[in-house]
Amino acid sequence: MKKKLVVLTGAGMSAESGIATFRDTDGLWEEHRVEDVATPSGFMANPKLVLDFYNFRRKELVKAKPNEGHLGLAELEKDFDVSIITQNVDNLHERAGSTNVIHLHGELMKSRSTQDPSLIYEMTEDNIEICIGDKCEMGSQLRPDIVWFGEAVPMIEEAVPIVQQADIIVIIGTSLNVYPAAALVDYAKSGTPIYLIDPKDVRGGRRNINFIQKGASEGVKELTRLLKDK
Repeated sequence: MKKKLVVLTGAGMSAESGIATFRDTDGLWEEHRVEDVATPSGFMANPKLVLDFYNFRRKELVKAKPNEGHLGLAELEKDFDVSIITQNVDNLHERAGSTNVIHLHGELMKSRSTQDPSLIYEMTEDNIEICIGDKCEMGSQLRPDIVWFGEAVPMIEEAVPIVQQADIIVIIGTSLNVYPAAALVDYAKSGTPIYLIDPKDVRGGRRNINFIQKGASEGVKELTRLLKDK
């Protein structure tokens, strides 16, 4: 039976694909205040601004390609039972070939009803428009299928038992000091090996972490070598 490998990924996972990280100096939020484009109140105040913001992000994502880190994680499915729990809203894990991906914060390539959150629709690079009234089957305006600040993270309930079953945990491109990665790691069984891949030292006060201080692509290559050696 294959060992269960659970991978938690954050913005640093997709940085090499040209997807800007939100909190870096060149991050997406520089153009707009977070409150204006990533909160329910911002959407209520100026829905066109919010839709335009995500429409642009969607067009950028369509042009982006999975990096070697994404591809390397997909390759690990040959030897491990891999589950990816990502904070990212891009679909680069899926495009790289990973088959079991949970999106904690929603997906940029999907839209959903503002009236019924269970009504979710696949998208291509099309825009969601307010002026022509893109609506769900119930007649309510569509919005990005993104978990905004101040909203619940429903997929966290699905992620917890997956972490609890992990034989190995890998964290890529997200800090151990920031929710949800830090909270999810706490659900791991005692003694579960943890690998952290990040070019910056983001271990915080945690010990017994196998730290790989590299970017996603080179870090996943080293991780693969380490896992195969064991």
